[in-house]
Amino acid sequence: MARVKVALPTAYSLTVQIPVRITDLNYGNHLGNDALLSILHEARVQFLQHLGLREVDPATGQGVIMADVAIEYKGEGFYGDVLHIQLAATEVSKYGFDVVYWVKNQDGREIARAKTGMLLFDYTTRKLRPMDATMAQRLGSETQH
Repeated sequence: MARVKVALPTAYSLTVQIPVRITDLNYGNHLGNDALLSILHEARVQFLQHLGLREVDPATGQGVIMADVAIEYKGEGFYGDVLHIQLAATEVSKYGFDVVYWVKNQDGREIARAKTGMLLFDYTTRKLRPMDATMAQRLGSETQH
């Protein structure tokens, strides 16, 4: 069976730290896959804010929507761990971009690698929209590092 492999970029523009909460644990007493996806969502919101962007602008209805996600699990996360998540924008195109996440614990042990495909979306018309020059420049500068 083929396994998911997430390619890591050579540079990252932001590292965020998010603690593993007791509610993030599953029956195996480690970080659940659903909780990791929620943690990646929080990291992505912080990443977009770092770039001066938002997931959804309530005034205009313009935003991004997740088209796909891939997670490659590398190790367990436990209650009390502080996840250090490195983020980078890759594969910037006319209608979207990827966000790549490299997740490690506070000791540098790798927990996961992930990628979310993000599409530009107009929440008013419920349709894809092309990327404007400002966003392309902000995201494009991320791929230059």
